[in-house]
Amino acid sequence: MDSIIMLFLCLILGFGLQYVKTFPKNAHLTLNQFVIYISLPALALFYIPKIKLNAQLLYPLGIAWLGFLFSFIFFYLIGRRLKWSNKLIGCLTLTAGLGNTSFVGFPVIQALYGEEGLKTAIVVDQPGSFVVMATLGVITATIYSKGKTEAKTIASKILLFPPFLGFVAACMLSIFKLDFISDVQTVFQKLGSTVTPIALLSVGLQLKIDKHSQHWQFLRFGLFFKLILTPAFFYIFYKLILHGKGLVVDVSIMEAAMAPMITGTILSASYGLKPKLSNMMVGVGIPLSFITLAFWYFILNTF
Repeated sequence: MDSIIMLFLCLILGFGLQYVKTFPKNAHLTLNQFVIYISLPALALFYIPKIKLNAQLLYPLGIAWLGFLFSFIFFYLIGRRLKWSNKLIGCLTLTAGLGNTSFVGFPVIQALYGEEGLKTAIVVDQPGSFVVMATLGVITATIYSKGKTEAKTIASKILLFPPFLGFVAACMLSIFKLDFISDVQTVFQKLGSTVTPIALLSVGLQLKIDKHSQHWQFLRFGLFFKLILTPAFFYIFYKLILHGKGLVVDVSIMEAAMAPMITGTILSASYGLKPKLSNMMVGVGIPLSFITLAFWYFILNTF
């Protein structure tokens, strides 16, 4: 419960700081860079060396990878048909294709399914959402922000992306079954825990509630895809087609129903992909997701 309270408190504080004249106007840019260069690599170095993969975990891994592919194809086809700009297509692909599988997902899953459910949630998040954001997310942001698809441009963006470097280092530790000493792990854990408050403060600082904004129609489109279509896709695929059962499958589908990823929003905004819409996807999506999550929890426990 304390994690949920912190989510809303940081978002509200960030929104309120917009009206404090002595607070730097571009503070969100610095906060974004701190998350990208410090918090996310620390998170990877703490969690990934501890993850042990097996065949059963293909379900949670599929949530992030297949979910992002679904988003990429969906918004590419819809965007081209409706003649959307590249920046709009890229924005919705990133924000609706990446789920908040940790900062909202972890406390919700732990509350509903306990520690066993949390183990599955970590797999959805770290080798799933986190890696997709650091690879496919960066590729998408690069393509739609500048229209450049050269292999060198994309490769350099990924290889120089700090969270990806942290992920590679963490994977090497995992392969050789190594980990940092406990004191260093504690440092990484504390640095990684700064993602939620700092990222949400940044989102709040950029969140503008304009009733007449042209972004509302696209916001509704993006959130409908993320909160309804995506979990529906995985419910049909995992439950009805693959006949998956058990805790791992249920937790995976619940993670698919989470609000847009905070750091995915920061990635989108950092590349100039409709920053206002990106932040609205999180600012509106997080509170709204608690209603839709209750709906999907009911579906999973009834049918």
